[in-house]
Amino acid sequence: MKTKVLILVALGISAMGFSQKNEIKAAEKALKNGDSESAKTALEGAASLIDAADAKTQAQYYAVKGNVYADLAKKGDDTAFQPAIDALNKVISVEETAGKEKYTTVSRQKLAQLTADLVNAAVEDNNNKEFDAAADKLYMSYKLSPTDTLYLYYAASSAVNGQNYEKALVYYNELKDVGYDGSEVNYSAVNIETGEVEAMDKNTRDLYVKAGTHKDPAEEKTPSKSTEIVKNIALIYQQLGDNDKALAAYADARVADPDDVNLVLGEANLYYAMGDKDKFKVLMAEASDMAPDNADLLYNIGVINMEQGNLEEAREAYKKTLAVDPGYINALLNLSTTYVNEGNGLIDEMNTLGSSRKDIARYDELKKQKDDLFLEGSKILEDALKSNPDNQSVLSQLKNIYGALGDTENFMRVKKLLGE
Repeated sequence: MKTKVLILVALGISAMGFSQKNEIKAAEKALKNGDSESAKTALEGAASLIDAADAKTQAQYYAVKGNVYADLAKKGDDTAFQPAIDALNKVISVEETAGKEKYTTVSRQKLAQLTADLVNAAVEDNNNKEFDAAADKLYMSYKLSPTDTLYLYYAASSAVNGQNYEKALVYYNELKDVGYDGSEVNYSAVNIETGEVEAMDKNTRDLYVKAGTHKDPAEEKTPSKSTEIVKNIALIYQQLGDNDKALAAYADARVADPDDVNLVLGEANLYYAMGDKDKFKVLMAEASDMAPDNADLLYNIGVINMEQGNLEEAREAYKKTLAVDPGYINALLNLSTTYVNEGNGLIDEMNTLGSSRKDIARYDELKKQKDDLFLEGSKILEDALKSNPDNQSVLSQLKNIYGALGDTENFMRVKKLLGE
């Protein structure tokens, strides 16, 4: 009797093995016919007992499952990417343990194709402003191909665009931990026939130059993104209200790159946001000393001070900018705006005054101050017109100032210059 029981059990196991193989074959057939959903259903029938199957059957099962879910992902099912990746990795693991490789090579190729599919899907998500989904796909791409850290960088950027700052912070910290630099070398050469500079990879460039079709080989290294990453980490901590960690991020970054003036500016802004204006001014002065002849930096210092309402400091920065580059139009426009903004600031008080003799006297005093400030702003723009007579931004701002002053003659003159 015992023997019969054992035989029956053995027959049961054998029958289950045949059932699994039949379901795997059914899934393969359905996939070949383009019916991924039916293939998926067939595989579900074999799933519960697959771990008890032999290595060959397991490898076949997971290979088919990986292909089925990869096909579903390619057809637009975003939830299918991870199961496809897991299944294909399982194939490699099973065959590595068994010491036999039948599906491993194809599975590795499929994983590489999945990486490309994920990146393409992420690009489409970004174009559709589905930034969070794009970030997830790019992170999966990075996990599939860890040497391609650029995917992780773009995952962080997509998360920021989607305002998922917690996710972006995880990605940026991972970039920092792996030492992501992000700089690269761009190679180029001049096409002798056309005279145009053409970008290409190094090997192609060298081959063309050797063949004599190109000349003047050049290479240019793009700036490192490491400072940008640490700055973004600090900004996100600040956004999340964790100023202590933001300051710690700036401190770490400045130790690593003490000459990066943008880090100083970022830290200065953080101290201002925290209400520490004294520290803000110290750091702004430090930034100015670090790059006294950098017109763009001086201009940005002006912009920051202007945004913070520090009009005198903003003017000083804009004047320094113009001393370095007299034709810096935006500095001229903003310098003029500081006077207009100060003048506008007097209007609130003017509007609160009554009709008493004292109030009327105060009103007249404030009006003269306002008009003088507006006139100072107009003089800056009139000087700018001497070297930029057709600049529409200068003309538009000048027209608005004359309109506010009630200077009809100059208002109409500038309107004519604008072609209105």
